[in-house]
Amino acid sequence: MRSMIYPVGIQSFEEIRKGDYCYVDKTAQIYQLVKTGKYYFLSRPRRFGKSLLISTLEAYFQGKKELFHGLAMEALEKEWTTYPVLHLDLNAQKYDTPEALIHVLEENLQYWESLYGASESEIGVARRFNGVIRRAAEKTGKNVVVLVDEYDKPMLQAIGNEALLTEYRNTLKAFYGALKSMDAYLRFALLTGVTKFSKISVFSDLNNLEDISLQQAYNNLCGITEQELLENFEEGIRVLGQHNEMAYEETCKSLRQWYDGYHFSGHADGLYNPFSLLNALKSREFGSYWFETGTPTFLVELLLRSHYDLHRLTEELATADSLSGIDTMETNPVPILYQSGYLTIKGYDKRFRTYTLGFPNREVEEGFVKFLLPFYSATSKADSAFEIVS
Repeated sequence: MRSMIYPVGIQSFEEIRKGDYCYVDKTAQIYQLVKTGKYYFLSRPRRFGKSLLISTLEAYFQGKKELFHGLAMEALEKEWTTYPVLHLDLNAQKYDTPEALIHVLEENLQYWESLYGASESEIGVARRFNGVIRRAAEKTGKNVVVLVDEYDKPMLQAIGNEALLTEYRNTLKAFYGALKSMDAYLRFALLTGVTKFSKISVFSDLNNLEDISLQQAYNNLCGITEQELLENFEEGIRVLGQHNEMAYEETCKSLRQWYDGYHFSGHADGLYNPFSLLNALKSREFGSYWFETGTPTFLVELLLRSHYDLHRLTEELATADSLSGIDTMETNPVPILYQSGYLTIKGYDKRFRTYTLGFPNREVEEGFVKFLLPFYSATSKADSAFEIVS
């Protein structure tokens, strides 16, 4: 039997399918997404599968039917129409100057203009984006698909520098405004990110975006359920168990304790962190794979500044409205703790419409508590940098 190939760190749907890596089929939900709405926003923690979701949507809208062979989408989709796709990835850049963001936007615009044409009368990245959308639709005869991966990364990197944050916010607010002003030329749009900058910010004008971050129907659009784990990774679980001298059921229990427990709605299945799960299965070792990719120094300092009571971490209460934005994080750090994946939904009170939050699993709880200790005690600590979107 050929060994299973795990796509650790691979975020390209096409590479996964052509390389015969294991893929947990999310295409039935993707089909529902594209057929029942037009404009969406999805918030999930870092390394939780957002980039793969964007890549899968790109392949679908480009009509690459062959990549979906054997998946739910193959039977569901009958037309396989090809649309012009504008994919903006804001991941691969360090944003520390106003020019850094402009350079990334201009680089993408120049490529799109090479495909669909440009106009000298369009000055500024926002007007050029509007023009590209209109010309792409007119040239191809099909409305445009816009996919934005980590829309908020520039603003997250600018937190603490209010002048730079304001600069980025204003630039992106105008740029993303095309998703409303160019409605007649658009077929579909999805923005993904870790957080939601809402009040007097990027989303203040984008009231046509449907936020599916807390919707039960899309709870497991990213992430892996218990059922998906057992159906897709039985061989890998057995190999992991054998390597650690554990029985199959014991291995499943340990995986559940280490990496399961994420919930993004009040009454939904728990989710495994895909990054940690795949790393554990590939390396055949249990470890803090997700936690170690981004040390939360910024969050700890935020807890200290806001005088947050650490006892509340295991039984925090929050409303849906408070979880959907981080604009008040200096006085209330709970939303950013939730959105960045250090807390998750543990229960829901329908009467009072409040969520109970807590640590999702052993990986996060042990890692976060150990990281907190030097800040709340005399223990020495090494210097580290906060990476919420690494």
